[in-house]
Amino acid sequence: MKRLLILLLALAALAIGVPMFMWRGPGPLAQPTTVRIPEGATIGSASHILAQAHAIRSATWFRGLAGRLGSHDPIRAGEFAVPAHASAAAILDTLQHGRPTLRLVTIPEGMPSAIVHDRLIATTALSGTVAVPPEGSVLPDSYAYLPGETRLALVQRMQKAMDRALAAEWVARGTGLAVSTPKQALILASIVEKETGIASERTMVAGVYGNRVKLGMPLQADPTVIYPITKGRPLGRRILESELHARNGYNTYAEVGLPLGPICNPGRASIHAVLHPAMTKALYFVANGQGGHVFADTLAEHNANVQKWFAIRRARGEM
Repeated sequence: MKRLLILLLALAALAIGVPMFMWRGPGPLAQPTTVRIPEGATIGSASHILAQAHAIRSATWFRGLAGRLGSHDPIRAGEFAVPAHASAAAILDTLQHGRPTLRLVTIPEGMPSAIVHDRLIATTALSGTVAVPPEGSVLPDSYAYLPGETRLALVQRMQKAMDRALAAEWVARGTGLAVSTPKQALILASIVEKETGIASERTMVAGVYGNRVKLGMPLQADPTVIYPITKGRPLGRRILESELHARNGYNTYAEVGLPLGPICNPGRASIHAVLHPAMTKALYFVANGQGGHVFADTLAEHNANVQKWFAIRRARGEM
């Protein structure tokens, strides 16, 4: 009788111990790996993904033990890093409460929509096709996405971000501006974005162009001449004299006022600069040879600055 009791206790311990070892003991995964859990996955479907990745010993065992010993919280979608020999319990906790591995698509300030489209197509973890977004509709930023997410869905998130950012900046805009609508602000911000890469100059460039708009002067911005030729891609050569006279709705040498639309996707800082421009009388600016610009109130001052710039270029052998 005593032996029978010991045997029964041993069997009971075994019945408890084996499942606990299967659940909390080292798993079979020899090397760290990443598993992808799709949207809407269940414990059952996730168990098959884990078994195929050799992260668990058995999908059936995992599913059964998860129901008995694990949390009943839902699992999350995304990519999850699984360490070597992770226990089944630890893997379930990762899927339920861990952070998915982030994948990012970065859109720099001033990137034209044609190149945004190129970047999305080149991101092979995304799915589906998408048209080139309207120019200026995408907010430059870094966007997280899940493998298999559609390119269209990602573009829509980028566009909603731009809508929100532009609306917030418009509500907080300054007074006495050269622009009267959010669209005009976006157009002018796209020019400011392409004209200077120096953060401290943005408000001055915006102030110069604002002054020109108010006076009815042509903006004379080179990037607006290039845009209808390349749709924002690099021109790769100097602007031709004939291109400076082209009338196409964008050429701010041949036509007064703002172009028909944005010439790139401007960032928050350029939008802010247009809606809070520097208080300046300057109407001109030219490169200073150090990566920035020098500003002038009068044409005479500007011409003198241009001659200095030409002297710098000649010294560099560029002219």
